[in-house]
Amino acid sequence: MTILGTRRDTAENDKTPSASARRGVLERLFKITERGSTTGREIRGGLVTFFAMAYIVILNPLILGGTSAENAPTDVAGGWLATAQVGAVTGLAAGVLTILFGLVANLPFALAAGLGINSFLAVAVVGDVTWPEAMGLVLINGVLIVLLAATGARSAIFNAVPRQLKAAITVGIGLFIAFIGFVDAGFVTPTEGGPPVQLGDGGSITTVPTMIFVFGLLLMGILVSRGVKGGLLIGLVGTTVVAIVVEAVLQLGPASEDNPGGWSLSVPALPDTLVSVPDLSLLGQFSFGAFDRIGALAATMLVFTLFFTNFFDAMGTMTGLAKQGGLADADGNFPRIKSALVVEGVGAVVGGGTSSSSNTVFVDSAAGVGEGARTGLASVVTGGLFLAAMFLTPLTAVVPIEVASGALVVVGAMMMREIKEIDLGDFSVALPVFLTVVTMPLTYSIANGIGIGFITWVLLRFACGRAREVHPLLWVVAAGFLVYFVRGPLSAALGA
Repeated sequence: MTILGTRRDTAENDKTPSASARRGVLERLFKITERGSTTGREIRGGLVTFFAMAYIVILNPLILGGTSAENAPTDVAGGWLATAQVGAVTGLAAGVLTILFGLVANLPFALAAGLGINSFLAVAVVGDVTWPEAMGLVLINGVLIVLLAATGARSAIFNAVPRQLKAAITVGIGLFIAFIGFVDAGFVTPTEGGPPVQLGDGGSITTVPTMIFVFGLLLMGILVSRGVKGGLLIGLVGTTVVAIVVEAVLQLGPASEDNPGGWSLSVPALPDTLVSVPDLSLLGQFSFGAFDRIGALAATMLVFTLFFTNFFDAMGTMTGLAKQGGLADADGNFPRIKSALVVEGVGAVVGGGTSSSSNTVFVDSAAGVGEGARTGLASVVTGGLFLAAMFLTPLTAVVPIEVASGALVVVGAMMMREIKEIDLGDFSVALPVFLTVVTMPLTYSIANGIGIGFITWVLLRFACGRAREVHPLLWVVAAGFLVYFVRGPLSAALGA
């Protein structure tokens, strides 16, 4: 008995130093305790962020590619991207960049292919250039952003933004991601000839997937309200299980014109196979031939559009996430901001080089931050899952977008609390703040909200005789946004 007890004690003692050493390495690398977090909370946060944005591995291929030329966006030369290839590089780019961001910036933010830019490429760019040429423009945009970040110019612009507008950006992003959740779940839909949006179909909820969204939203809301550890993750997993059972019983299938009551993106069912071999043949398939094909001026205007969207979407997203996680100071600055901005710029370079479109910090990272993630360890977890998703694409499709949407709405509500930091008694503050907040969800663009807010802030300060309160860089950025907002007529006037 004594011998056995001694062996057991010895084994336990052997494990303890090893575990302590691992904790020591994580502490030195990520400063988990200093940020007021724990290893378990970081892992949960990383899991929640992945589940909240795993849809990008499915959605990005649907936007950029197809299974044939007939159902894919074709470029000016008739070329197209295969969904399987886009899915593989989407997971690869998101995984590598998110891990890099976690290690370098030590922030719980995940990167993936930005939905605004990928849609812009598929709808407005490849009609004039080839897909490799479009990705070459994305890569150039990324190089410009990296240069600005590395020289400190991007940080300087960030610091020139008034704290009231930084808080407004956080609130606006909260409304934006909540609106995305409502739309993706079918809780809000467009109308024909009436108001722009309506509740469900004809003013009422009519589909089972939307009811599942409501159930998940309420479940997560209750768990978070009661302070349950891992409330968002428990809600995501629990609602997914309910969705799988409902689908098994009702056999709803995917949504279509003939089946409007189906699941909008992925059907919640256990897959037949768990593993698939990724096709990475799109790596390196980019070209700088756009300048010869459409001319230097037209190509430059396209880069300008990509640059402005990328630059300010990411700045706004990181501001909101840092404020939500309590990582930012009163002026909205957060740790390792320069490193974060550089790595985010690298995301555009990698996106162009992999043909996955520009990768940027995802607002869906707010789900993990809401779960309590405060360090880059959460990003490493999320990134590792994205790399695994290249091989486990069938499994990533199990969580329907209707379930993930519930988490977005809950997190949007969390971010709304930042409004208390803004004194709205001064109307010259209230109007720019209001326009920043409402423009983001109504135009489906973080950059648009930031631009409207900047321009209004500068003009009102000037009109009220308070121009000296405006940082010189903010004047420059506001002027740049004016050009950005009239780029269509400007291109036409210049013959681009």
